[in-house]
Amino acid sequence: MKTPRRPPLRIVSLAPSATSILCAIGAKHFLVGVTKWCADVAPVGRLPKLGDSWHLKSLDDILRLRPMLVVASVPYKQETVARILDQRLNFLAMNPRTLADIDADIRLLGRITHRAAAAEKLVKEMRQTFSQIAKNARRLKKPIRVYCEAWPNPRISSPPWVAELVKICGGNMLGPAGAKITEAQVAAARPELMVLAWAATGMKSDPQQAYKVAAWEDLPAIRNRQIHVISDELLNTPGPPLLAGAHALFKLLHSATRMRRSV
Repeated sequence: MKTPRRPPLRIVSLAPSATSILCAIGAKHFLVGVTKWCADVAPVGRLPKLGDSWHLKSLDDILRLRPMLVVASVPYKQETVARILDQRLNFLAMNPRTLADIDADIRLLGRITHRAAAAEKLVKEMRQTFSQIAKNARRLKKPIRVYCEAWPNPRISSPPWVAELVKICGGNMLGPAGAKITEAQVAAARPELMVLAWAATGMKSDPQQAYKVAAWEDLPAIRNRQIHVISDELLNTPGPPLLAGAHALFKLLHSATRMRRSV
């Protein structure tokens, strides 16, 4: 007697990070719906575009896709999550803080989609890339002081995994990672380099706003015109996009190093 075949896994991803991971490990064919933000980090093609775990216009859009699993990541809106759970849908909530957490999320999605080997390969690839960047960064004898910003009002510093990437690239990220920070705190830390990666804005972070902050006018980063933008998707997506984000950070830190030597 043949064992009944299981129906194919159907996943709705409300998190660009999860979508980028699933596509990178060869599990894109399980996706039946994604958020509009996913197209910025993964080749989602014509998959239906939904809201996300913060703004979900219609729960019916999800139900219509008959998902076996809905995946989301921070930030969540409690009301949105509650609406999903009320439908008795299988719901996976990811909340990575560190690079190790991101490794764990990749492995988890790999197990769920029976792509464990591909997930392990991705984790290894990311770690090897970071290790090579760290090796190249050892030429920096003195770490660059870096302030990375994820949002300008209120000011919120970039997530903890970005702090790890900054260290890998040869710098020290100033202030508490992934938390509110005041202009006075930034001024006291005297950053040599500022990186703006405002959430959900792509490359539209505005360096001119930093130059207008009175408390910052004497900072090395301001005096040396070292206010730079890295695309939001490359630093704020806890998954494969961080590979490009790390390379972008490394380039900026080495540019700041040359600036330091010339002044």
